[in-house]
Amino acid sequence: MSPEALSPSTWMSRHLSRRSLLRTGSAAAVGLGLGTAASGCGFDSGGSASQKTGDEPIEMKIDGDLVYFNWADFVDPAVFAGFEKEYDVKVVQSNFDSMEGMVAKLNAGNKYDIIFPTAKWAERLVQGNRLRRIDHSQLRNADAVFGHYDYFADPWYDQGSRHTVPFTMYKTGIGWRKDKIGDDLSGSWDDLWLSRAKGRVFVLDDRDEVLGMAALKRGLDVSTSDSDDLSEITSTLRSLRPHLRGFSSNSYNNLLTGNAAMTQAWSGDMAAMLNEAKDPSKFGFEIAKEGAPLNSDCYAIPSNAPHPGTAMLFIDYLLRPENVRKNIEYIGYPMPVKGSEDTYSALVEPFPSCVVSADELKDDLYFHNGDKQAERARDAAWTRVKAS
Repeated sequence: MSPEALSPSTWMSRHLSRRSLLRTGSAAAVGLGLGTAASGCGFDSGGSASQKTGDEPIEMKIDGDLVYFNWADFVDPAVFAGFEKEYDVKVVQSNFDSMEGMVAKLNAGNKYDIIFPTAKWAERLVQGNRLRRIDHSQLRNADAVFGHYDYFADPWYDQGSRHTVPFTMYKTGIGWRKDKIGDDLSGSWDDLWLSRAKGRVFVLDDRDEVLGMAALKRGLDVSTSDSDDLSEITSTLRSLRPHLRGFSSNSYNNLLTGNAAMTQAWSGDMAAMLNEAKDPSKFGFEIAKEGAPLNSDCYAIPSNAPHPGTAMLFIDYLLRPENVRKNIEYIGYPMPVKGSEDTYSALVEPFPSCVVSADELKDDLYFHNGDKQAERARDAAWTRVKAS
């Protein structure tokens, strides 16, 4: 099913439930039992059973229906239907609206066969002994990922990708209305301070993204928790406040309706917007020359998954070239699978900056976990920014 075949309400529902409800701040995680280091924070102990079973090989076979836990509407329904028909199983779907919400369900003892954490949350799961090992040699199309995207062969969040397979990628930039403020932007985060957009600018309602944007503007690390750095970041963001209409992660809809003349935005949401805009030429999307935060989602199998064999088959099925293409066209996010690049490039032809290249992944502009003290310092800075 192509994006063009979707109704505006379907596209809006997907992207509101996908990224606009994502919160990367750690305040909720603190309430879920932070440890002394964020690498294991936010998770109750997996216990000796999960630690014993975590490295046992999973036989790729049907061992029950698939219990699936992901962002809402983030796999093409036709792909689900094809999997169910081919393997004579049902896909039992549940959805979360934030990483913290996902953690809460896991800590409550809910059992899922496959989940889709972002990179920093994958690291927390791995170090909390909450994921099963995934044997890439069993996945028929794994080489299309790990043989061509070296970054994911040994990512910082999961050594050797022992417990994860990358699902999607995205980056953060600036979307704007050319018909409102013109087309002569500088290609810098400074553009958010443009006088002609004053009062019609939004930034994402997301701690890491906003602090990271100001950090990049000042030449600092996107995940810094240094007190002097955070003071400089909050000062920079206070100077932006007179230009802001507000904090909102609904950048897709804000631009379409004209509520925003300019907004900080995720690349996937901009790709989605193209499919609803009556005149895409009125819109622009740029990646700032100071750098753009990057992120990715992963396939992962929880340590207490009741049907891990079915989960392995599902990952393998989604890595088939035809299913990768279907999902890219359906969700508007690129996937690190060799041979899919042209599909995504065609989808975002008006916004080529949405493309995430293998070279960009090496820039290490991911948001990283800090220890308990670091996360609290970033929370405090975020609170000051929103209260200023």
